[in-house]
Amino acid sequence: MQREANIVQIPGLPEQRIVRGRQDGVAMLTVLMLTVILTVIGIAAITTTSLDIRMAGGERLRESSVGAAEGCMSSAVQIIQQTLQNSAIPSTLTGAGANPVITVNPLQAEIMGSSDGNTDSADPNVSGNAPNAVLTISPYTVSMDIDRLYARPKAGGSLQFAGGYEGTAGGASGGGVEILYRIDCYARTTSGAATAGRITGVYACVATGETCQRQI
Repeated sequence: MQREANIVQIPGLPEQRIVRGRQDGVAMLTVLMLTVILTVIGIAAITTTSLDIRMAGGERLRESSVGAAEGCMSSAVQIIQQTLQNSAIPSTLTGAGANPVITVNPLQAEIMGSSDGNTDSADPNVSGNAPNAVLTISPYTVSMDIDRLYARPKAGGSLQFAGGYEGTAGGASGGGVEILYRIDCYARTTSGAATAGRITGVYACVATGETCQRQI
């Protein structure tokens, strides 16, 4: 390739020839460097955007899994109340198509206080995992475990009144016993590919099943 040259005449010196091809080479190198820099910046921007999308998706998954676990907690409280009221798990909760699917025993015995210290667990990572019930809240499968902890005189109840206590009910008419239950709900995607979330709470329920109040 023939390169053009500029002739520069400086008084008292021989003619100087400046080859234009050298300038073209420098310009091309500059363009290549800018192209590489812009490419790196573009890749970094795409990577950052992809990471942000994954983080946002993970946050949405966490929030929805918390909602599924909270739904499980509400179902567990209803099961406890209805079982205490009927002294047995109602057949309406164990019929075909029921959600959650309940393992009547040992759950009924646990709620009624005739079977304590069972090793069942809602955690699928525990060896021999055997939840008391399994609730389906699409796209999650939520394992439920209910454990009876202990019974105590209800604050302000007749038992405390007789013992000289002062409670919120302020007399024998407020009587009763409340039973503390630990509810453990473990939500994971229905496919079982990833664990989503877990919520554990302790509820104090009146022995007659009328009310349950969350303690923790």
